[in-house]
Amino acid sequence: MKALHIGRVAAVLTVGALALTACGTDNVVTPGNGGTSSAPAGSTVTGTLTGTGASSISAAMDAWKAGFESANSGAKIQYSPEGSGAGRKALIAGAVQFAGSDAYLKDDELASAKEKCGPDGAVNVPWYISPIAVAFNVPGVKDLKLDADTIAKIFRGDIKNWNDAAIKAANPSATLPDLAITPVHRSDNSGTTENFTDYLAAAASTVWTDKKSGDWPAALPGENAKGTSGVVKTVTETAGAITYADDSAVTDALGKAELKVGDSFVPVTAEGAAKAVDAAKVVEGRGPNDLSLKLDRTTTVAGAYPAVLVSYGVFCAHYPDAATTDLVKSFGTFVLSTEGQKQAADAAKSAPLSAALAAKAKASIDSISVAK
Repeated sequence: MKALHIGRVAAVLTVGALALTACGTDNVVTPGNGGTSSAPAGSTVTGTLTGTGASSISAAMDAWKAGFESANSGAKIQYSPEGSGAGRKALIAGAVQFAGSDAYLKDDELASAKEKCGPDGAVNVPWYISPIAVAFNVPGVKDLKLDADTIAKIFRGDIKNWNDAAIKAANPSATLPDLAITPVHRSDNSGTTENFTDYLAAAASTVWTDKKSGDWPAALPGENAKGTSGVVKTVTETAGAITYADDSAVTDALGKAELKVGDSFVPVTAEGAAKAVDAAKVVEGRGPNDLSLKLDRTTTVAGAYPAVLVSYGVFCAHYPDAATTDLVKSFGTFVLSTEGQKQAADAAKSAPLSAALAAKAKASIDSISVAK
């Protein structure tokens, strides 16, 4: 791996109902493109672009859709928050033009993408950075300090009550009730789950003996729900429950844990997520335009929040026609722009991509071209 020096960072159709083939858009018209592979500077694009994937980016996607469609009155973005795994599968199958995923494509998925996306397959482009909140519903308690081992024991069912000695030790001033803990996890294949289990596997390796995965370990106790909104709703309605979710979806009704980093505890903030991504490395052995990132979950950098997710826009390296290519590149460019990142931050409390990372991501979008 090589270090990526990042400055301070960052209606809808179901997959089964999609009727698109070979990643082509439906009745796309790009004014004045003259058959080129990208729209002229300052021009607008029209047509429908369809994607599916991560539910964690729902708030940001709503903001991006509104901003992009306002700037391109003839364009429409359709996005179905079916989960990261579903998004990657849909792109690979050629059912959508892009996917949103909180985990980059695995090597076998990259190989499979070549069938619909051409010999260069697909590219993973970071476009959203956000902390994963450890959110809980404990009456009378809004703030708790938890280290990685304690969190892992809670989700494994080894710590069963909120007044457990391990929780009390880190929170001596909190009034902790004799209340059973109900862990709540995602029922669908989820990039948020993959990032959270990656954090636990690295930071609590002696307790969390499962490998990172987008699928929650089936043998563990607790409740489950589909999507980010599903787990948040379940915890909100269940006294004693705890979950992991993109911070943008966690309401004030729930408490949030501060995570132990080094000798300090760090609250959930976009700034903390940005600092954690500063230590990221680009995964080697992939195409020159792929920006899959490996995060350091055991960082001791002051203020870094290591339970962070980087969500990717996953695109074909090549599309079958200039109109589709123009629309994809125009939307990707908007999302990565200062305006697009600000809209996401305002809507979802995400961390804007740093100038360095945004420039690299924009270069990846620029590399997308018409299949020859």
